Amino acid sequence: MEWIFIAAYLLSMAVIGLRGRKKTSDLTTFVVGGRKAGPWVSALAYGATYFSAVLFIGYAGRSGWDYGLWAVLIGVGNGILGAYLSWKLLAPKTREVTRRLKIKSMPQMFEKRYASEKMKLFSAAVIFVFMIPYSASVYSGLSYLCEAVLNIDYDLAMFLIAAVAAVYLVLGGYLASLAADFVQGLLIIGGVVFMIVFVMNSPTVGGFTHGISTVLDKMDAAGILRLDGNGIIGLISLILLTSIGTWGMPQMIHKFYGIENEEGVRRGRVISTAFCIFVSAGAYFIGGISRLFYDEVPTLNGLQNYDLIVPGILQTLPSVLLGIIMVLVLSASVSTLSGITLTSCSTMTMDIFPKIMGKRYDKKRAFFSTRLLCLLFIVFSYIIALCKSPILMLMSFSWGTIAGSFLSPYLLGLLWKRMNRKGAWAGMLSGFFTSIILTAASGFNSGQAAMFGVIAMVVSFAVCIVASLCTSNEDAAYTAAKETYFDTQGTVR
Repeated sequence: MEWIFIAAYLLSMAVIGLRGRKKTSDLTTFVVGGRKAGPWVSALAYGATYFSAVLFIGYAGRSGWDYGLWAVLIGVGNGILGAYLSWKLLAPKTREVTRRLKIKSMPQMFEKRYASEKMKLFSAAVIFVFMIPYSASVYSGLSYLCEAVLNIDYDLAMFLIAAVAAVYLVLGGYLASLAADFVQGLLIIGGVVFMIVFVMNSPTVGGFTHGISTVLDKMDAAGILRLDGNGIIGLISLILLTSIGTWGMPQMIHKFYGIENEEGVRRGRVISTAFCIFVSAGAYFIGGISRLFYDEVPTLNGLQNYDLIVPGILQTLPSVLLGIIMVLVLSASVSTLSGITLTSCSTMTMDIFPKIMGKRYDKKRAFFSTRLLCLLFIVFSYIIALCKSPILMLMSFSWGTIAGSFLSPYLLGLLWKRMNRKGAWAGMLSGFFTSIILTAASGFNSGQAAMFGVIAMVVSFAVCIVASLCTSNEDAAYTAAKETYFDTQGTVR
């Protein structure tokens, strides 16, 4: 029965991809569409890109086991910090400046703000390289679920997912991605409702009241009902990384470029916040009751594997519900994959390739190379995912490095006129190397990855401010770029 739901979903995505292909004739349309997205489309696209199998399989499983029902606070933080404040502080100004200056990528924002082509090239390279493990984590989460629920071999599941993602994105580009994200956002909402209702009424849980009472007792026995200092730090780190960290993620910020008008921003903020709180808190809630299903963390090849927790819970559901849940996770993951892939590849073809190829690189070649690079990006992610690295480690490492590098130069550059090129470079490099060094020194410890990402963001933020305050005004090119970026009152028009 579950195959019927999955087949229907895949067919609908193929149709959307084919329709998008008819409307996509050049690079600009492929990357940002017509900048006419309404509030519902923009908000659900933002939310659908925010969450993937990484949330439902990786974060929900590990965080739910470590923190029990306290993990629901991560979902609340995602809604308030990751959605509401992002749309409130960043969306209006980002939409305006990218539209006015015809910006199509985050590296181009850095170039326009700081008059630095080198910063554009560096940031484009970081995005492409570190988005690959992020994308791999999404493939891994989906494949674990396919293996547990549908009894499909992990490697075969990975290949099928990569093939579907390649066809869907390479054909339709941004317009197909936007339309698909809207449909997938609706599917995610319905899937979360079904998942919570039927898991809570399963024989293992025994209803909402009994289930909550029992899981609280198990949390008490495990010593996590009252979190100690390390538990509180770990929980706060996850909230900040998965919420504030999104402010520096290019594929999330990209959703603001195409909003049609200011009213769309205001309405989209409300819709996106409600969506994110409901979906994320719902996923963490399922992970939070995992001790009702397991006495200890399940193992794979003799080692604990938190990525098996949620798939194991879902296996207790009837076949028809498994199909719905599979579509839920597929929807969340494919939307995230399309956002990651399109953002990563377009930065390369728009920001790096023209520098390398010069005048030979015309619009036709740029369009073709973007589609080709999207395909190659999916292949690279697939190869990394075959290594079966822990999902949380892949996600946190890439997310922490990208957010640590870009969040402060983007945020402060958007809101603070005193921010200068030297401060941006100092903050970008300090955040980048802080994440890399801490992660490598820990032996790529997934349990500390979130904390390292938060440390990188804090270091970058502090260095940006101090370096900008301690350095003088820069050259004429920088001054002209800053004045173009800002109006005479010091605010973005």
